[in-house]
Amino acid sequence: MSTAKISNTLIDEFERLGAVCLRGLFAQSWLDKLADGVDKNFADPGPDHTVYTRAGEPGGFYDDYCNWQRIDEYRDFIMHSPAAEIAAQLMGSKTARIYHDHVLVKEPGTREVTPWHHDLPYYGVDGDQLCSIWLPLDPVPQSACPEFVAGSHATGRLYYPRLFIDNKNYAEGHEGFETIPDVDAQRETLELLSWDLELGDCIVFHMRTIHGAPATIGLKTRRRGFSTRWLGDDARFAERPWTTSPPFKEVDLKPGDIMDHPSFPIAWSG
Repeated sequence: MSTAKISNTLIDEFERLGAVCLRGLFAQSWLDKLADGVDKNFADPGPDHTVYTRAGEPGGFYDDYCNWQRIDEYRDFIMHSPAAEIAAQLMGSKTARIYHDHVLVKEPGTREVTPWHHDLPYYGVDGDQLCSIWLPLDPVPQSACPEFVAGSHATGRLYYPRLFIDNKNYAEGHEGFETIPDVDAQRETLELLSWDLELGDCIVFHMRTIHGAPATIGLKTRRRGFSTRWLGDDARFAERPWTTSPPFKEVDLKPGDIMDHPSFPIAWSG
């Protein structure tokens, strides 16, 4: 397995900002393999596949998740690419467990934006050693790159998860959660992170980092993002006041348990 050593500077940047761009760490062969997997995935979508673009609207925004156990290309990437070790290094963890895969595609000319949110409240997990790797399978100009609110992972605040289909909160009135602020109205005062991405580049971000993504109006190519969600040593099972996404109905852990379950195998241990 080919891996890459992450510099202490990038590790410090990840801890401080909650999102970093890593350049050229994934060989074209991995991107080609994932592209084949994505074609298989959307030719035979999983039960959680969602289309967010209404019929007759331009472009297309759609996603699917939790398919790595049935799509060989995804499984090979998760278990044998540099991804797991990269995640472990940035999390400061001795292990990296896969939480789930998540593919999000925006076709050229898509008007839908990805609403501002952070991932942790969607998930049945708590901890600090938690991250996602967003790996584009197409070159992405900064104008179409996901954006991240620098330092938002470190505030200690948790926001209600939002439905991508209509941008509304899952629920309200639960202690410990609040509605996410209007990030677009604060663009002049916040530090927003985004990058021009070439093939082989990726973004790694903390599960508490607030992020969103723009429309792809004006793009001539697709924007396929293959995300892997990773759990480090301190990850613990958690319950939420709503159905988690993914729901992981087969998981019988109790709150506070280590995420030791066949659904979340260790992909790297150092």
